[in-house]
Amino acid sequence: MEKTMSVEDRIKRAEEIYARRQGRDIGRKTTISVNNKRTGRQFKRLIKQIFLCLFIYLVFLTIKNSDYIFSKEFLADVNRVLSYRTNISELGNTIKDTLIKTLENMKEQNGIGGANEDTTMQENVIGNESEFNNNTKSESNIAEQNQINEQVAESEKQDTIGKENSEQQGQTEEEKEIADIKATTSFIKPIEGKISSSFGMRNPTTSTVPKNHTGVDIAANMGTKIKSSTPGEVVLASEEGDFGKHLKIQIGNVSVIYAHCNKLYVNEGDKVEQGQEIAEVGSTGNSTGPHLHFEIRLSEKSIDPQKILEL
Repeated sequence: MEKTMSVEDRIKRAEEIYARRQGRDIGRKTTISVNNKRTGRQFKRLIKQIFLCLFIYLVFLTIKNSDYIFSKEFLADVNRVLSYRTNISELGNTIKDTLIKTLENMKEQNGIGGANEDTTMQENVIGNESEFNNNTKSESNIAEQNQINEQVAESEKQDTIGKENSEQQGQTEEEKEIADIKATTSFIKPIEGKISSSFGMRNPTTSTVPKNHTGVDIAANMGTKIKSSTPGEVVLASEEGDFGKHLKIQIGNVSVIYAHCNKLYVNEGDKVEQGQEIAEVGSTGNSTGPHLHFEIRLSEKSIDPQKILEL
């Protein structure tokens, strides 16, 4: 039979049982709290180690691929990554929400109800998120600076190319004009003879002869028949001025001058064919002897005839 206990003994025994239970609960809560704090520190350390590993890997990758890192292809890839900065921030928020939900589930399973522990873990998560965002912004700033440097370099390159093109255009302007004339007009020799004075600057022995020669002089006997070098229309048949008796035949933007003639066979307004006899060699106007002054113009700009055809 169970031993009969007095009321005082029952009260004393109940107090001892209560004290033992209280001691076990306090020990359990303390252990869980310490374990959770330790888990928070480990999680923070893990995040730092991950970023450190990523940094070391990026440094190694930069050194290994230095030629690619500063290439246009890499900078273009960086620009594409920058366009996803909003998505990276959303990813950080998603990670934060997932971690908070995980901690809440752990709390419900362990039966822990302390607001202080919950707040501590949330602060750790928010701190890690802030560090993650700061690193992302730092990388974005570096990429933006690289993009600005690339744009400046590209602008300088375009300026250099523009200057080179301008200089090249100035050097080849005459060649372009010659190519335009050859592409639109065919020429034959107006007469057979010797070149007595070429195109360009010269040192004449007679003061009345201009130094800047706008055509070529072809020496020939008086009365030699002159053939039209091109087809076209006679837009001028004149006996006035230093050219003496002369013709101007037009074909498109190209005009041909035949000067110092002895006699003209065609009149202003006539249509002529290539090879048609149009005049005779003479020495009229400002001339020192019988010859043909043969001149080619493109939009009234004189071009060296010897660069158009063989005379």
